[in-house]
Amino acid sequence: MKVGRLLLRLTVGGFFFGHGAQKLFGWFGGRGLDATAQGFHQMGMRPGRRHALAAALTETVGGTAVALGAATPLAAAPLISVMLTAINRVHLKNGPWNSQGGYEYNVVLIAALLALAEVGPGDLSLDHALGQERSGPGWALAALALGTAGAAGAHVVAELEPADEPAAPQPSPDGRARSEPEREPTSPVPTSAP
Repeated sequence: MKVGRLLLRLTVGGFFFGHGAQKLFGWFGGRGLDATAQGFHQMGMRPGRRHALAAALTETVGGTAVALGAATPLAAAPLISVMLTAINRVHLKNGPWNSQGGYEYNVVLIAALLALAEVGPGDLSLDHALGQERSGPGWALAALALGTAGAAGAHVVAELEPADEPAAPQPSPDGRARSEPEREPTSPVPTSAP
């Protein structure tokens, strides 16, 4: 089943790459790093910029590695960590179904990553071409253990940070960054009586 594993890798890795590029660069209709950092801050992943950058790089680089079949179990581990963190911080409270904002999609991605770690990336992969293909139940368990440890670490770091992290600078209408929210101009004459 050479083609099946290739298609699985390209699909899973490609979507991870795209999701990371949305966060990192604003590609594919994404919001970019500043807006993603604010979203992470609001969901309690503080400091928001650090967590957003870590997730974006993990998804972009890890997705590329999975798609290429490069260091597959090691590429799977941080992606599993990001999915477990997303489940914990966003989706768990909504139940399992994706249609209600649940964790269904995240679990399917974790299962696909674990399957690739166990069966290997296949003959049509960089790992195979370099003679460095690692696979088996032990590699899948290692990917799961490392991913779980990474998610736990991200949770601990987020909980240690103060809740009053300053927001990232917002671009002004002219495109320059500003550090404070714009305010409506105040009138020198009161508009209503006290």
